Amino acid sequence: MGFIDQVIWVTLSLLTVISNALDDTNDIIELENSDRFKIEGKVDLVSAKDKEWLSWTRVLVDGGDYIGLLRSDGSFVVNGLPSGSYVVEVSNPSYIFDAARVDITSKGKIRARKVNYLQPSQVKHLSYPLDFKERMRAKYFQQREQWRLTDFLFNPMVLTMVLPLLLIMVLPKLMNAADPEAQKEMQSQMKALNEKSSVPDVAEMLAGWLGGGDTKKSSKPKARKSPRAQ
Repeated sequence: MGFIDQVIWVTLSLLTVISNALDDTNDIIELENSDRFKIEGKVDLVSAKDKEWLSWTRVLVDGGDYIGLLRSDGSFVVNGLPSGSYVVEVSNPSYIFDAARVDITSKGKIRARKVNYLQPSQVKHLSYPLDFKERMRAKYFQQREQWRLTDFLFNPMVLTMVLPLLLIMVLPKLMNAADPEAQKEMQSQMKALNEKSSVPDVAEMLAGWLGGGDTKKSSKPKARKSPRAQ
């Protein structure tokens, strides 16, 4: 065997070893990826006028353990997820999106539902692939309160002072504007109330009876008889 033949034989043996090694690594990658899944969806921002929000938006799975980027049409794919339950959120500095929970079984079946931290027992299913839309614009500062006239008028202290004054001013005018017959009826009712008020109080009467008779009579001194009269 010449020198050239030896070189060719060594080269061929090296190539076969390298090809076998590549095949083994591909098999290992396929075995590792056989139990890995992906989450797909789309983010739609109707309020935005341009596409700059795409570069500022991220899809966070379980708070950032897995991160997905948006394509030009707003779609995303998060790869390399094992089976389990994940919370998928859309992070954007200017808008707030509702989160979704994605459950992936060991067989690759995917179910999506709305996240409800207050009432976890209530399940509201969502369509899959996921479709995120903005819920509201993010507010980082509280709006300063302004003074309004209605706040002053509807204050309880003001109402307790103003309503009696209005009644005092309005009721006499209503009485003057009423019919004479209505005025007479009101006067007769007022007289009846005054007569009822002159009736002695029941409590005083009971106190007098239980006290042993009239207090006025008991207060007068009795006249003593002189011995001469006897």
